[in-house]
Amino acid sequence: MRRILILLTALVTALVPLLAMAPPRANAASAVCALYCDTRDPSLAQQETFPTPNVSENGRVIALHVDDVDGMAWASIDNGRLNDSVWIDRSWDAGSSWDGLLGKAWIPSSWTGTRTLMYNMYDPSDHRRAVVRACGDASGVVCTNWVHLPVCAARCDGADSRTSVGNTSPVPDATLSGRDIALHVDSGGMAWASIAGGAPGDEVWLDRSWDGGATWPDGSSKGRVSVPSGASGTQTIEINIDDPLGRLAGGAVRACGRAVTGQNGSCTAWARAAAVPAKAAADALMWSYDPSNAWWPSSWWNSAVALTSVIDYTRGSGDTAYEWIVDRTFQVNKVAFPAGARSSDPIQGDFISQATDDTEWWALAWIDAYDLTGNRTYLNEAVTITNHVSSLWNTSTCGGGVWWNTQKTYKNAVTNALYVDLTAALHNRIAGDTAWLARATTSWNWFRSSGLINGSGLVNDGLTNACTNNGQTVWTYNQGLAIGAAQEMYRATGDSGDLSEARHLADSAVHSPTLVTNGLLTESCDALTATCDDNQKQFKGIFMRFLGELNADASVGGAYSTFIQAQTSSLWNADRNSLNQLGERWSGQGSGTNPNVSDWRTQASGLEALDAGV
Repeated sequence: MRRILILLTALVTALVPLLAMAPPRANAASAVCALYCDTRDPSLAQQETFPTPNVSENGRVIALHVDDVDGMAWASIDNGRLNDSVWIDRSWDAGSSWDGLLGKAWIPSSWTGTRTLMYNMYDPSDHRRAVVRACGDASGVVCTNWVHLPVCAARCDGADSRTSVGNTSPVPDATLSGRDIALHVDSGGMAWASIAGGAPGDEVWLDRSWDGGATWPDGSSKGRVSVPSGASGTQTIEINIDDPLGRLAGGAVRACGRAVTGQNGSCTAWARAAAVPAKAAADALMWSYDPSNAWWPSSWWNSAVALTSVIDYTRGSGDTAYEWIVDRTFQVNKVAFPAGARSSDPIQGDFISQATDDTEWWALAWIDAYDLTGNRTYLNEAVTITNHVSSLWNTSTCGGGVWWNTQKTYKNAVTNALYVDLTAALHNRIAGDTAWLARATTSWNWFRSSGLINGSGLVNDGLTNACTNNGQTVWTYNQGLAIGAAQEMYRATGDSGDLSEARHLADSAVHSPTLVTNGLLTESCDALTATCDDNQKQFKGIFMRFLGELNADASVGGAYSTFIQAQTSSLWNADRNSLNQLGERWSGQGSGTNPNVSDWRTQASGLEALDAGV
């Protein structure tokens, strides 16, 4: 019996270190994809850093390697023996629990070390932020420290809030038994909380969420602090709202407090930084971007326009925080996709599909990308796409015009205004060009004489089979595209008549009861009795982009500044929630049965309006 007890004691002693390493609750490990998917070869890493000290066990060295460029980590063991092992632990709740044994690798015969594959430290698509550590088993289990517990941007979590620059309160304060609990945001995108009117022992803290306040597993009780003796209030340290290193935009924070006299607490609403409207709108839009698939799920042409809104924000503001998505979107999506992967139609490569206008939106985005970066690859892509569109120019029906789709069923405004804009834009960016100018001139002359522009200076949707204006809905984006086409032609030709046409189209729109209600740009589907579909949600922003470009022309003299200001003021003050999400109706109006919806399409539309106001 004594021998059995000795053996059991030895067994328990051996198990204690292993039990100490076990998480309080187990998480089922699943593959994560960000820029790359889990289990990437470390030899492909763009960077190798050692952000935490190595650990040793029985002479073996266990190291954590981090590639912050790709947001991935791997582990290694050296000076080891046969069957020593190493792995990664990854936690989504700051180390309270973890997915263990990721990539576990054993030292093979005749080797003295090995390494794991790489694993992601961030999951932007599912709005999660992990911490990781390296662990090894060399006749005993040891692990490095967790990395990266604090978020670091311009400053790291934990900065002294008394040294912050700027102080705005994005949401109303919370109250609790006479206490005032406030959320503060500085000009650098950091937040802190304060409690006032309280008593010693009261507590205040911050929560941080990556999914809009639905959960906050790694961000609870940040900077928790008590009111000191003899005081009635205090404030926390500062924490970052976003994590740019992990490409986690759209973080949210709230301030919470607890009174010493009870167990109840109170919190403010969740909020994001809102000091600079266009920046805040771009941040909220980027929350929906999927870096793994490099688009906004799940709309093909809408993603091209959303990308353009981010490019325009970057150009106008000089803020390059989101410029990385330009090449990411290009590289991932330039290949072919089967039907259903990106669109209901197959994508044949080079962003070309059966829908001509969908294809053209991508060409316009790559011209914008070229203007931002100067990278000729993007301009060449626009040439490839526009050459394809040129093959759909047809004179046997209606005397000209580009077909709306490869089935050649319809000639409409969006397709042909885009074609004018693209061909003129290529001429304006390719030295010595004559071919694109000839196409632009032909298509512009056809567009103006086609009947698409009605007697009120508004652009209807398309032409009938008899080649007359079909009288269908005047959509804001058709009007905006016509303005843009006229202005791009003016840049190409210097013909003042083209600028006059752009002014005529713009004046007709801003003074039209069809497109403007109570001073605000209004789609027909914005009525409280109607609903905009996913395409229509993005139309107004397209109009505002081209109106803003026209307004910026020196010869126009800011004629539309007041109108633009009215739009941006209303959508920011009446059509925005505390997470800076912008809705479909810029008046902010809605009803119980027909609320004012918001999603990334309405967000991109609002961002384009704010871009126009910069």
